[in-house]
Amino acid sequence: MDVIPILRGKRILLGVSGSIAAYKAAELASLLTQAGAHVDAVLTAAAARFVTPLTFQSLTGRPAHADLWSADAHVPHVGLAEGADLLLVAPATADVLAKLAHGLADDLLTVTALAARCPLLVAPAMDAGMFEHPAVQANLATLRARGAAVIGPAEGRMASGLAGRGRMLEPEEILGHVRRAAGRNGPLAGRRIVVTAGGTQEPIDPVRVVANRSSGKQGFAVAQAALDRGAEVTLVAAPCALSTPVGARRIDVGTAEEMARAVLEASAGADALLMAAAVADFRPARPAARKLKKDAGPPVLELKRTADILSAVAEARAKNGRPACVVGFAAETDDLVPNARRKLQEKCLSLVVANDVTRKHSGFGSDSNRVTLIDAAGAEELPLLSKADVAERILDRVQALLSPA
Repeated sequence: MDVIPILRGKRILLGVSGSIAAYKAAELASLLTQAGAHVDAVLTAAAARFVTPLTFQSLTGRPAHADLWSADAHVPHVGLAEGADLLLVAPATADVLAKLAHGLADDLLTVTALAARCPLLVAPAMDAGMFEHPAVQANLATLRARGAAVIGPAEGRMASGLAGRGRMLEPEEILGHVRRAAGRNGPLAGRRIVVTAGGTQEPIDPVRVVANRSSGKQGFAVAQAALDRGAEVTLVAAPCALSTPVGARRIDVGTAEEMARAVLEASAGADALLMAAAVADFRPARPAARKLKKDAGPPVLELKRTADILSAVAEARAKNGRPACVVGFAAETDDLVPNARRKLQEKCLSLVVANDVTRKHSGFGSDSNRVTLIDAAGAEELPLLSKADVAERILDRVQALLSPA
C-alpha cells in the first residue's frame, strides 16, 4: 500500500474497545500506518482481552496504551490528546458509546476522549438487536449533535450466530471515512467535480457487448484524489468491479448514450469534469432482440458512431461557462502527443492526460500508469507512477486551474 498524501504525518488516536471486532482494529492500525499516519492505539481493559497492546505496538511502531495509571508518562491522557488530528474509536461498543455520550471517564480511552479537541469518528460494533435499542440510538444522536461522525455498522452475521445490523465496517471502508474526515477542509472544499471511469458496453444482443479493456482504476483514483482535497464528487461509472470511494455520489451507466446523459446533467453545475472513462466510439446499429445463435453463422455487425460527449460538453460550456475546467484522457497506441494535442484543441479542453497503452505497466488493468500531461503551454511527461500518484498530479493541475488568478 502506498502512502496516502492526505494522511501523511497525521496523528490518529485509535480507540479500541471490547468487541470481537477488535481483530479488525489491528488490520486498521496497519493500514493507517502504511498510509503514512502516526497511530497511537488506546485500548480498554476489555479490548486487551481480545487483542494485546503488543499487537498494535508491533503494527504501528509506536507504544500502545491501556493503563490510565501507567507511570510511563506524565498525565498520559493529556499527552495523547494534545496535537491529535483525529480520534477514531473502532470498534465502539455500546458501553463505550454511552460513556462518550455522557462524559463518563473511568479509563484511559474515555479520559483521553474528553481531553481531545480533534474530530471524533466512531465505528459501532455490537450484537444483533443491540444497535437498534433506543438507548444506543439516543447516545448516537447525542454524539452526532456534538459533531461526531458515526460510520456504520453493517449488516451480517455476528459472532453469536445471529444476523442483523451491528458488524463493524471493514478496515478498508473505515480508511475511506478517515480520508474523508481528514480532507473535508481541503483546497477543493466547496468545489463540485464530476469524474467518469470504466469502459462503456454497447449491446450486440441481450448477452454480448462491444466493450474495451478499461478497468476503471485510473478514474476511481482520480475521484478519490478529488475527495481527499475536499471536493464534492460525482462518479459516473461504466461497468467495472471497483468499490465506490467513500463520500462519492456514484451513477452507474452501461452505454455511451447513458454516460452522455449522466455527464451532461451532472456537469451542468460542476466546477470541473474529468473524463477518464473509455467511451466506445462505435456501437452496433441494430442490436438483436434475442441472443444470436452460432448455428446461424457469424453475424455481420453494422456499426454507427456513438455520442461525442466532450463535444457536447464543449457546446454547453460555450453557453454558460460550466464546467470551468474540463480534462480529457487519450489512450493511444501511436503518435501520442500529436493525437492528444488534436483532442485538446478540437474538444476545447483545459488539459489532456495521454498514455500509450502498448507500453509495459501503463495499459488497461495495470495498477501503474505512464502519462503525459498536455495543455496549451506544453507537454509534461511523467515517469511510471502508481495510478494513485498519477491522480494526485492531475489534481494538482485541476486545483491550479480552478484557483483564482
